[in-house]
Amino acid sequence: MTGQPSTTLAPKASRATRRGRPELYTDYRADQAIWNTPAKRFWTAALVLVGLYLPFTLSRDLTGLLTLVFIYAIGGIGLNLVTGYAGQVSLGHAFFLGLGAYTAAFLGGEPSGTVRGLELDLLIWLPMAGIVPAFVGLLVAPLAARVRGLYLAILTLGLVFMGEHLFKEARTFTGGPGVGRAPAEPVVFGYNLYARQTILGVELPRESVFYLFCFALMIGMAILARNLARSRWGRAFAAVRDRDIAAEVMGVPLLRTKTLAFVLSSFFAGIAGALLSVVIGRITPENWNLLLSIDFLAVILIGGIATISGSLIGAAFVVLLPRGVEWASGYVPFIGGAGGSGFISVFQLQGILFGALIVLFIVVEPRGLFGMWLRIRNYWKAWPFSY
Repeated sequence: MTGQPSTTLAPKASRATRRGRPELYTDYRADQAIWNTPAKRFWTAALVLVGLYLPFTLSRDLTGLLTLVFIYAIGGIGLNLVTGYAGQVSLGHAFFLGLGAYTAAFLGGEPSGTVRGLELDLLIWLPMAGIVPAFVGLLVAPLAARVRGLYLAILTLGLVFMGEHLFKEARTFTGGPGVGRAPAEPVVFGYNLYARQTILGVELPRESVFYLFCFALMIGMAILARNLARSRWGRAFAAVRDRDIAAEVMGVPLLRTKTLAFVLSSFFAGIAGALLSVVIGRITPENWNLLLSIDFLAVILIGGIATISGSLIGAAFVVLLPRGVEWASGYVPFIGGAGGSGFISVFQLQGILFGALIVLFIVVEPRGLFGMWLRIRNYWKAWPFSY
């Protein structure tokens, strides 16, 4: 009809055609979808089912380790948002982890003669454990947005030392150095998630119940971060990371973009810190030091920069590597135990391996283990052709 705008739709491929060519897309929405191929949908569903099945079969020790993997993955995703996607180097992740842990401990912990606690529900203290660090990140972001590179790394490094001092002095909330305090109680409507429960007629130990909770939370936060990465804010992060001056010329607000990256990263770190405090059992100011920041930096460097899947892979690698080294110490003669009877102790070997792997991946494969997986996958997809 005259005067009406033309609304010609792009032709869509048939289902049979898409089945034969799983990467044939007819619109941008399908191309940018999280699970845009049948293989991704199948393997994601399979991994979720395996994750739900594992706590019913594994020992309590291994279940606790996998729970730690999920918590490290949440923190790694947060660090990847600010460092991997937005390109802002941060060494202060441990400060926001500790801030989230003590916020949760104050709101959800029990009061005693030396520390305060409000004994609130997990549905209150867990979101607040992310909101309080996010607010502090909002205050720090304008200062961090003024510098970049090495200067930004030094600025965020100062947060760790400043935070460690504040945690030691705020004894009413933290318990002080060497003493510490108990973490928050993960209680939801009267049900303690870190206590033995019966689910579908199966009695589960406390490690398995908390495992399932952390597993579900990690999936939800990973999907949230992935959706953010493919949104216009995610594209703004990438533009600032690649060339901030060019991004500003194109209309990307640098201060707003960098601030959002710091706020989101701090929120994820606070959630991870609160959950980590529950697993640790008793938290002290010494827990939130530079070594913890390096651990999370290793998560994203070894797993893969600017990828959510890489954060999950890196978390599994960083958490499970010490257990693998400890297991290998029984078969390698020059590796000693905690007592130090061998040429090198297990803890020294762990530090050497972490440092060597970080250097190796930065030089050889900047996208980490996820980048290696992409190379292997693309090779077999193109085989027998070399291009």
